Amino acid sequence: MAGNGKSATEKVPAAAHPLSENPTEIASDINYHVQFNPHFSPFKFEPEQAFFATAESVRNRLIKRWEDTFWHFARANPKHIYYFSMEFLQGRALTNAIGNLGIENAYAEALNKLGHELEEIVEQEKDAALGNGGLGRLASCFLDSMATLNLPAGGYGLRYKYGLFKQRITKQGQEEIAEDWLEKFSPWEVVRHDLVYPVRFFGSVEVNPDGSRNWVGGEVVQALAYDVPIPGYKTKNTISLRLWEARACAEDFNLFQFNDGQYESAAQLHSRAEQICAVLYPGDATEEGKLLRLKQQFFLCSASLQDIISRFKNRRGGYTWSEFPSKVAVQLNDTHPTLAIPELMRLLMDDEGLGWDEAWDVTTRTIAYTNHTVLPEALEKWSQPVMWKLLPRHMEIIEEIDKRFLAMIKDTHPDLEHKLPSMRILDHNPQKPVVRMANLCVVSAHTVNGVAQLHSDILKAELFADYVSVWPTKFQNKTNGITPRRWLRFCNPELSNLITKRLKTDQWVTNLDLLSGLRKFADDAKFQDEWASAKMASKHRLASYILRVTGESIEPNSLFDIQVKRIHEYKRQLLNILGAIYRYKKLKEMSPEQRKNTTSRTIMIGGKAFATYTNAKRIVRLVNDVGEVVNNDPEVNSYLKVVFVPNYNVSVAEVLIPGSELSQHISTAGMEASGTSNMKFALNGCLIIGTLDGANVEIREEIGEENFFLFGARADEVPGLRTDRENGLFKPDPRFEEAKEYIRSGAFGSYDYNPLLDSLEGNSGYGRGDYFLVGHDFPDYLDAQARVDEAYKDQKRWLKMSILSTAGCGKFSSDRTIAQYAKEIWNIQECHMP
Repeated sequence: MAGNGKSATEKVPAAAHPLSENPTEIASDINYHVQFNPHFSPFKFEPEQAFFATAESVRNRLIKRWEDTFWHFARANPKHIYYFSMEFLQGRALTNAIGNLGIENAYAEALNKLGHELEEIVEQEKDAALGNGGLGRLASCFLDSMATLNLPAGGYGLRYKYGLFKQRITKQGQEEIAEDWLEKFSPWEVVRHDLVYPVRFFGSVEVNPDGSRNWVGGEVVQALAYDVPIPGYKTKNTISLRLWEARACAEDFNLFQFNDGQYESAAQLHSRAEQICAVLYPGDATEEGKLLRLKQQFFLCSASLQDIISRFKNRRGGYTWSEFPSKVAVQLNDTHPTLAIPELMRLLMDDEGLGWDEAWDVTTRTIAYTNHTVLPEALEKWSQPVMWKLLPRHMEIIEEIDKRFLAMIKDTHPDLEHKLPSMRILDHNPQKPVVRMANLCVVSAHTVNGVAQLHSDILKAELFADYVSVWPTKFQNKTNGITPRRWLRFCNPELSNLITKRLKTDQWVTNLDLLSGLRKFADDAKFQDEWASAKMASKHRLASYILRVTGESIEPNSLFDIQVKRIHEYKRQLLNILGAIYRYKKLKEMSPEQRKNTTSRTIMIGGKAFATYTNAKRIVRLVNDVGEVVNNDPEVNSYLKVVFVPNYNVSVAEVLIPGSELSQHISTAGMEASGTSNMKFALNGCLIIGTLDGANVEIREEIGEENFFLFGARADEVPGLRTDRENGLFKPDPRFEEAKEYIRSGAFGSYDYNPLLDSLEGNSGYGRGDYFLVGHDFPDYLDAQARVDEAYKDQKRWLKMSILSTAGCGKFSSDRTIAQYAKEIWNIQECHMP
């Protein structure tokens, strides 16, 4: 293919046609970028070169729509929503862009004229490494829906150079290496050299004679804007994801020191600025690590708010501050951007001259907060001394918010006074004084929402219960959703085309409730056959991917059973692998005849373990060690394989999810706020084995409980079960003991898994006592897996369940979620470009 690329380009004239939809002219436009926007030496036109030229060709038409949208919003002057998130997990952009613009066929044909296949070119793109898990992917789905719904909206994030990490699997388990997505460059971003804002750290607070205050001194870095276009589906509206990069100025470079041989200190501020956007979630075990994370969070908030205020002041028709909240809504995606609250107060008071009451009124009517977790370790608490050091002015403002909150409660809710130590923002524990970021959000935001019905109920009944009596209308639920464009229409063409054919419309892509029209075909034998062959095409694609990245060949006729998500003890990949170990042991004990009656399975597990999370990394290693033994056991490997899928990211998910038939969403009930991969699997006709947790509850309601393999303790039973365990009342199932003993016997190698298994032992103590109830849920889990095996043997029944799964997923479109946010939290209307 590469060889004939160059000769093919010679046959196609190089000419700019940035807006053409004619394949011949598009081919010329791509060739124009090869010749006049060269990034490579001129003798090559291999897939990589073709990708960059194609992306630039697509980007040009996005830029036109982008500018038109910008001017349309400027004229209409609507209220905007700005989504603040530390993560955006965008994935690849090429397929999504040409799909949303409706020009995928034209580009495929154009690339053919240049001697390339679109499928191969798409594979050249690296995933944008700007996120880690569900939180970042949700933000990206939300941007897609905001653009598609024609909302005046934009995202704000950081331009991480090395992302979280790229995962490499070795004999020792997981190894982390830096992401290289910016090693060459990203063809989608546009740097805005005119958008630069100063961001200060450290320093001190100066009090002026009139009592006003100023933050001075310290170090100042510059925030430079990079914009990424976000096109809507079948609409001209194109919005922005604005990413900030930290830089130091030329004048911060000390030439005298440099010429004196003091190279490091000459460029000190430059290297400190570079650290800010180097890595997502840098390790925070040290004081330096904590300061860096806090710097990242503040850098995002300050640059974004300065930008929003600048836009507000420069709009047509002048401005008054009291109308700021009727033109601007800010949504905080979890607690990471909480510093937007004191920073907006500071900008309004110190820079714009507002008094406290007016600034507080503007801030509290502008900002809303989404909570994503009930896990105590994920509810951020920052050390007060660290905060005073880095952000002295903000700590003054937080102290004042806290003081006024205490006074308000004493005045209006004296019955809650005894609860104030846990409700207040500042925890003055002398051993470890902290700022509770979630409390600051709840006190300051006009609306607080959870991300699934069960999660929002837990927030109101437990985590934020005391605030509900103060502000009964402040708390809402907004069940998460996923974009049907990326997660069905583009990643699963066979199934998507079949759905369009049966429904006689492709309107379902923007109105997902139309999928319920598939229910009436669930028993139709011809439709079931078509459904099965669409599924099989995805399974073959997945099998060849697994062979390519792991060297393991898997059988497409086996049941493809997949669990992919961040590796965390509460998500219970350990329960999954213990189940696989028990299955392997039983298969070993069977006669060859008995094995023939079992359901063949390929169990795939993938996900990144945080670099410093030891038990999660042990789980990754265990999965790989089990796979090594099982997959090389000739007695068993035609009935069971266990595969760890390395470096899980959006693009890997786009191959895994369509090819999956069973997916595991098996967190301890009450611990997964929502989950969104469960929605992606269900939408693609994959059945779920899961607990009653997060959005599983609603998925089961929508698709029918007979189409969901349920097991495990309920959320309201969990605290009692933990108490029973502490009191020594737990009696483990013998099958659970058998699975653990099999690991200890050395069946999977000599690595010492005792520290991992110890977390399941004992009744109490740090890291012991099976906090996540793996032992309690294990027997029920095995029974549910036996039901899966039985159901899969009856393919007609399985296919009917699969069709009903997809048919019931209408509710889980992020279009529905965003429409609810727009109406019920942000109060914004669509602003459609004619």
